[in-house]
Amino acid sequence: MARIILFNKPYGVLSQFTSEDGHPGLKQFIPLTGVYAAGRLDADSEGLLILTDDGRLQHRLTDPRHKLAKTYWVQVEGVPDAAALEALRRGLDLGDFVTRPAKARLIEEPAGLWPRNPPIRFRKSVPTRWLELTIAEGKNRQVRRMTAKVGFPTLRLIRARIGDYALDGLAPGQWREVGAAPAAKAAKGWA
Repeated sequence: MARIILFNKPYGVLSQFTSEDGHPGLKQFIPLTGVYAAGRLDADSEGLLILTDDGRLQHRLTDPRHKLAKTYWVQVEGVPDAAALEALRRGLDLGDFVTRPAKARLIEEPAGLWPRNPPIRFRKSVPTRWLELTIAEGKNRQVRRMTAKVGFPTLRLIRARIGDYALDGLAPGQWREVGAAPAAKAAKGWA
């Protein structure tokens, strides 16, 4: 059976086991060998990272052809209006590609949210708001580019869910091993 590790990647940590350019790697948090990240999060993004020792599952979790939903909590500068949310839902031309339609809605600050270290920049005269954005792809810096395109730059980005896997109370830097979920079974041809 595949090993599946859920990790809440803190801000500033790389999605690889080795440290680089002053950023810590996964090795400082996860004392396991033989597992690899299924996908990436930029150093300045936080949240759910899945690691596995199963190459087929890793491919299923990351290949856009499988359209596996990834849900993000996004704190943006300003307060998105209905037109901005609708543009995110329709899909956006980002120049080098057009995004697939997304699910986008305003949310309150997520319950149990941990403070970020360092904190986001705060400006008294500019409000911020949280979005929940679900996409079925994951190109480099896609969510940040999407919110900027509609006029609301991302200040903080947290991946909360990938398919059936969710953070579910993991604090930053914590990990847990889980059993195979439907996505893993489908990757093995069981679904």
